Amino acid sequence: MIAIDLGSNSFRVLVYDCVEGKQLYQSEKVVKTADGLAEHGFINDDAIFRVISAIKDAQSKVDFSSHEIKAVTTEAVRMASNSNDVLIKIQKETGIAFEVISGEEEARLTLLAVQHRLKKLHYASDTFVLVDIGGGSTELIFHYGDKSVSKSFQVGIVTIAQSYENLENIEKALPSEMLDMQRFCAEMVVTHGKPSSFVATAGTPTTVAAMKLGFNYETYDAAKINGTSLQKEELDFYLKKLLSMPFEEREIAVGTGRSDLIAAGILIYKQLYTLLEFNECVVVDDGLREGVALDMCHKI
Repeated sequence: MIAIDLGSNSFRVLVYDCVEGKQLYQSEKVVKTADGLAEHGFINDDAIFRVISAIKDAQSKVDFSSHEIKAVTTEAVRMASNSNDVLIKIQKETGIAFEVISGEEEARLTLLAVQHRLKKLHYASDTFVLVDIGGGSTELIFHYGDKSVSKSFQVGIVTIAQSYENLENIEKALPSEMLDMQRFCAEMVVTHGKPSSFVATAGTPTTVAAMKLGFNYETYDAAKINGTSLQKEELDFYLKKLLSMPFEEREIAVGTGRSDLIAAGILIYKQLYTLLEFNECVVVDDGLREGVALDMCHKI
């Protein structure tokens, strides 16, 4: 089957063999669906063009007609005033019908993928807090054995980066921007106790982990990223390293058009360490795309 995740920043495709339980093909492209959304409230034509081009590129490499397809989209399309028109145009041009899923469903599917990966890593912790830092939203999932509580917040790397002029302003604004997150975290800890570990997925954590392991955007290896541990103080180190690079070198390191977003994402990520009162985090590459595939396989 084919699982597709159209996020606020990235377009991700996965061809998955449900019988063998393995990935046959995967790809990711930066499409910046949410570019300009914070200012204008709608998805612009350039973003729609990038999404359609990314889909057609994937279709040129994989025979979509021979697979069952599940395509989902998240916060950018949830927020956009022209979401219906956008999805109709994408379907007309590519034949792909996207389902707009809620933040709660996004969290459920992401947790499914992360749990599956942690099991493969023989990760022992039964309680953890999972953060999924997206382009338009961040999901927090508190997992306590057989119970999970999640909430989606409209704080994402694209929307935050485009709402403030520079990193200094972002850093000053984040405590107030993430106040609802802080309250939610405090409520979870008081009600259910502090989880034993902190896990993170999505582009920012995986990019920092890749920098730590010496990978760049082209040499990125998800298998090596999974299970990587990041200390809070390492975020400052890799942010400074990223910002000290010449522009061309930054583009190679983290991907074309991603460096400003990753820098903003690192500040959000660092603030989450503070809110959650952890100094160490385990990074997992698997996310919504993989969760969609696993969920569909379970239903077959």
